[in-house]
Amino acid sequence: MPDTDFWVFGYGSLMWRPGFAHAEVHRARIHGYRRALCVYCCEHRGTREKPGLVFGLDKGGSVVGRAFRVPAGERAPTIAHLRARELAGGAYRERILQARLGCGAEIPVLCYTADRAHERYAGGLSPSTAARIVADASGRSGANTDYMLNTVRLLHRLGITDPWLSDVARRLSQQREAGAT
Repeated sequence: MPDTDFWVFGYGSLMWRPGFAHAEVHRARIHGYRRALCVYCCEHRGTREKPGLVFGLDKGGSVVGRAFRVPAGERAPTIAHLRARELAGGAYRERILQARLGCGAEIPVLCYTADRAHERYAGGLSPSTAARIVADASGRSGANTDYMLNTVRLLHRLGITDPWLSDVARRLSQQREAGAT
């Protein structure tokens, strides 16, 4: 179907920095996966010595994010961009999953799920451990804290609740306050 529009699902930084042309954006939910800081990052948001954490779609629950409709003419450059961005480290798998838009329509979406067999998989971290890792990491794309908090702020603006991530953000704020005193 290379001559048709397609949809991309964003659940982390793709929600606030997609980096590709799109014709429309809708709130969408995927069942069977959840948003998690579950992939160690040694380049963009951390280093080999001090890895950061980035978002992945991990098994279980459901996740609300954003679905971007990409015009057919943008298919090749968009997929090339996403593969370079998401698949470079090998910790994600490209998949087509079903998402439900806010209006109730179900659509196939291209998305990237965490590869639980990959050495960078960091699933099952407690909120306090995740907050500590995020607080201490920075890479060539900036502080891990900025990456995480940009996502949290957008989720709040969109009215999307993510209790686990909110707990990580609260603990991160507490760590920052404790460090400032």
